[in-house]
Amino acid sequence: MEIGSPLGRTSAPLPLRLYLRSGCSLCEAMVLELHQLQLPDSVTIDYLDVDTFPEWQQAFGDKVPLLLTPDGQELSRYFLDPDVVIPYLASGQ
Repeated sequence: MEIGSPLGRTSAPLPLRLYLRSGCSLCEAMVLELHQLQLPDSVTIDYLDVDTFPEWQQAFGDKVPLLLTPDGQELSRYFLDPDVVIPYLASGQ
């Protein structure tokens, strides 16, 4: 277990993707909740605005926020689910 890591993650990089949109209150809430988890430095979050590309607008519509693993596994949609996110991060996948 890495010292100082509340989730016990190793130092291997773990990029997560958070699809969101500007002005979305649920999106803002998920961003805040993710920051409150005190993620280890090895976890990075790519914030992707679905309104950036028409394809993303069509694909996601109003189904944001959406938190995905690097391989596209859904961790949380609309609301952060700590019962899914924390064990995933702790597993070091």
